[in-house]
Amino acid sequence: GGGAGARALRLPGLHGYAAEFSPYWPGRAACATAQYYGIAGCGTLAVLEQNEAGIALLRSFDWNDGLFDVTWSENNEHVLITSSGDGSLQIWDTAKTKGPLQVYKEHTQEAYSVDWSQTRGEQLVVSGSWDQTAKLWDPAVGKSLCTFKGHEGVIYSTIWSPHIPGCFASASGDQTLRIWDVKAPAVKLVIPAHQAEILSCDWCKYDQNLLVTGAVDCSLKGWDLRNIRQPVFVLLGHTYAIRRVKFSPFHATLLASCSYDFTVRFWDFSKPNPLLETVEHHTEFTCGLDLSLHNCGQV
Repeated sequence: GGGAGARALRLPGLHGYAAEFSPYWPGRAACATAQYYGIAGCGTLAVLEQNEAGIALLRSFDWNDGLFDVTWSENNEHVLITSSGDGSLQIWDTAKTKGPLQVYKEHTQEAYSVDWSQTRGEQLVVSGSWDQTAKLWDPAVGKSLCTFKGHEGVIYSTIWSPHIPGCFASASGDQTLRIWDVKAPAVKLVIPAHQAEILSCDWCKYDQNLLVTGAVDCSLKGWDLRNIRQPVFVLLGHTYAIRRVKFSPFHATLLASCSYDFTVRFWDFSKPNPLLETVEHHTEFTCGLDLSLHNCGQV
C-alpha cells in the first residue's frame, strides 16, 4: 500500500471498477473494467500478475458491456465471475478459451456486485443489481436459486459473511444496509445506516457481528448487528463519496477505503486518531480496492 512499493499498469481507455486478489495465487489479481466510465461501451476483465518487474497483464477477456465487479471462485483457482452493465453475470476460466464458459442473464438492469461465498460448506454466489434485487446462484446450476426483494433503491454491494454460512449483506441507494439469510427470502435486518446512498459494505474478518458501510455522505460507519441503534464508529476524512471499503484480513480493527476524491485511506477504528494514511496515487475516481490474503500490507 505505501508510496514506495506502488506499481502501475495502464489500461488505456478502460476505467477500473473492481479489483480482487486471487485466493490461491499470491500476487495475482483480477480487475473489472469498463469504457467511458461505464456509461457506454464495452468491458474487459484483466487478470494481472505482480512480478519483479512490476505488474504484467496475464490474460484479458472482453465483454460487450461494462464490467462492474469481479469475484474469484473459491473452489477452482482459474475461475472468475464478473457482473455487467447489461444485467448479466459471466463465468470465465483463465486456463481456457477466450469467451465466457457461461452467461447468466436474469437481472433486468446493471448487475453492480458479485461475490463468491467464503464458507466452505457450500459454493454459492450472490449478485446485486440496479433492479433492486439480489440473486443467489450455484455456479453449477444454470439459473438463480432465489431472488431477494426488499430494497427500495439500486443495490450497489452484496457481500457474504466470512463467518455465518448462507448470510450476506447488501448496501443500497435506499440508504439502508440489509442482512439476509439464504434460507429465508425475507430480509433479516434493515439498518438505516446513512442519510445518503450507501455504495459499499464489508464484514469484519474477526467479529461476525461487525460490518462497515461507506456512503455518498463521505463517511464510513461501523455497525454491530446486536445493537443497530448507533454506529460503533464513524470515520470522517474523505471529501467525496466512498466507493469501496474493505476490512483487513490481518488486523481486527484495520480497514481501507477508496473514494471519488481520488484517494485510498487506511484506518484503525480503535485509535483516537483513526486515519493512518492517505494515499494519493490516482488521478481519477478510485473505485476498486482489495487487501491481499497472502501478503500482509499488499493492497
